[in-house]
Amino acid sequence: MAFSMAWRAGAVEGGPGPGGGAGGALGVLAGFRGELYRCLTRRAGALSGLADAVLCSGGRVTDLAHLSLVPECGRGHGGLYDGLNAGRVDAGRLRRAVAGLPLPAWPDGRIRLAADVTSWLRPDAATSPERLFCHVRGRGKNAGQVVAGWPYSFVAALGPGASSWTVLLDAVRIGPGDDETDLAAAQLREVAGRLAQAGHWAPGDPDILIALDSGYNAARLAHLLADLPVLLVVRVRAGRVFRRDVPPQVPGTPGRPSRHGPQVRCDGPAAGADVTADAASARYGPLEVSAWHRVHPKLDRRSGGWQDHPGELPLIEGTLIRVAAAGQAPGRAPLEPMWLWSPHPRAAAPDAPAAVLWQGYFRRFDLETSKPQCCHRRGLSALSLVPSRSVFMLAA
Repeated sequence: MAFSMAWRAGAVEGGPGPGGGAGGALGVLAGFRGELYRCLTRRAGALSGLADAVLCSGGRVTDLAHLSLVPECGRGHGGLYDGLNAGRVDAGRLRRAVAGLPLPAWPDGRIRLAADVTSWLRPDAATSPERLFCHVRGRGKNAGQVVAGWPYSFVAALGPGASSWTVLLDAVRIGPGDDETDLAAAQLREVAGRLAQAGHWAPGDPDILIALDSGYNAARLAHLLADLPVLLVVRVRAGRVFRRDVPPQVPGTPGRPSRHGPQVRCDGPAAGADVTADAASARYGPLEVSAWHRVHPKLDRRSGGWQDHPGELPLIEGTLIRVAAAGQAPGRAPLEPMWLWSPHPRAAAPDAPAAVLWQGYFRRFDLETSKPQCCHRRGLSALSLVPSRSVFMLAA
């Protein structure tokens, strides 16, 4: 549904025109609906009608019985419940079908993805399995809450231009025994593999850029995805400390050479940057961008997933980027300095300049408008029809 609404001529990589024929947008949508139906291995008619009813109900879905009254459902409430209880979905085939859809086209040909975690709060569902404590941000006295619910990890393809539409590619429910970093790495690896199988990426193409927020362990994630053609850019907290290369040791100095050089503190003065440039933002006005090349975090075996790492901990070098407002745009709130880190040796290469990284991260905020709002509401939603570790397909 989002794919058909966001369709524009030339806005999708390798896609046909916006016409309504077999080669146009309606043809692509019809082909996908047919493949979606073939992914429903049991009770296909009931589940397909239920999906159409969720999309065409015209308002918030509160219970299953009302969905059976939607004409597109084509089933009574008995058939609808039977479809949910006995129906089956081939999640692997469905994921491959989603990856085969046209992706938003960027002028440089680089695919840009974003990943994030959102929670479907279920505080009153005491018998729901595998609930976790989800952090909720609010205001005033309720600025930080912990509510029982189901967290989901989403991956979406980002598009250029003024539109904030994204193409949701995968969703995985985080279980009680899952490590979020390991799960995100496995999810991104699978998504990248499916995009390559679908022909969206081939050897020689630019690396896939993946934008992540500060909740991810960037160094661990970079280590787990080091063999993939991806370029990570992760927001880091203002209190983080990175290290430069070790200066050459003076001949005759006793002791083992140090592995970590001088500090680069994100909460300190922005001095000693390797590159400083001026940029502009339509929202925040003039920007000042500073970059430190070949800096690395000092890893600790006691935390961050390195407890069982064999041998000496690795040095993961990358590029640290600071984006700050050079002035205050009229009528806009001032932009606090934002720190980003691309934990990849190629982050400082000519084909991946700092501008690609911080601009790619700014597009990550489009994912916030694309995540299903049902995650923060009570009542039935399309997300409730998604089993654990299955792809998210429907809209609230």
